[in-house]
Amino acid sequence: MAHDHHHGEGGARDFSRAFAAGIALNLAFVLVEAGFGVQADSMSLLADAGHNLGDVLALALAWGANLLARREPSRRFTYGLRSSSILAALLNATLLLLVTGAIAWEAIQRLLEPVEVASKTVIWVALLGIVINTASALLFARDRKRDLNARAAFLHMAADAGVSLGVVVAGAGILFTGWLWLDPLAGLVIAGVIVAGTWGLLRESLTLALAAVPDHIDPELIRGYFAKLAGVAEVHDLHIWAMSTTETALTVHLVMPAGHPGDAFMAEMCEALHERFHVHHPTIQIETGDRLHPCALAPEHVV
Repeated sequence: MAHDHHHGEGGARDFSRAFAAGIALNLAFVLVEAGFGVQADSMSLLADAGHNLGDVLALALAWGANLLARREPSRRFTYGLRSSSILAALLNATLLLLVTGAIAWEAIQRLLEPVEVASKTVIWVALLGIVINTASALLFARDRKRDLNARAAFLHMAADAGVSLGVVVAGAGILFTGWLWLDPLAGLVIAGVIVAGTWGLLRESLTLALAAVPDHIDPELIRGYFAKLAGVAEVHDLHIWAMSTTETALTVHLVMPAGHPGDAFMAEMCEALHERFHVHHPTIQIETGDRLHPCALAPEHVV
């Protein structure tokens, strides 16, 4: 039995500064936007404020999960609390969809009964939103390809900047045409943007929570790599799953009739799994293929 754990690239990074700055910026903007939304009686501003409040809660949740993921293993939680980052991403996606439902419902009511909107206020507040959300998105831009929570934060902030731009357009449209229905229509567009941006996050976080193979890993390529190793006669009981939003674990049984190949061979194999396939926590069992004592987990349908 061999086991290896690579630290560094796959470990949970500390995003505390980025999360703290993003939360502070967006919470301040939520208060400003909600206040002016009430004053201007603007559905698009209030909808965007509700969306941004959801993002503040999502950032706080993701920050907490990031801190938990960095805790050391214990006797009870032998993998540590790495998987909390997956649960946070799943909860964030669910929260955003719930907020979206409320936004869409209120927007539909406003479409049926349009109200006067202070369009100039809407435009200036939304312009401020573009600046705040763009700055917040840049805090997570570098790590968005490595961590699901960082990508979620980046997508939320980037989408918010786009939504704020839509609010500016709606405000300008009302100012120049007097079409009050543009404001609730912008609210519905915001809801659509949120759903479109959140669906992929929900799907990916849900599959990771169910111990699916991460999207960036092809299990057949890994199986083929093992099968081509010198001395390997059979590969079975291969399992790959996400330990967190940044770390991947793997277990496998290799049938090697000549016996254990030695620690150097195992170390080289684990290094290849890390560098080529981004597997950070492989556990490998070596068997000789004794027919009198076959492995009970050899059949593919057995888990």
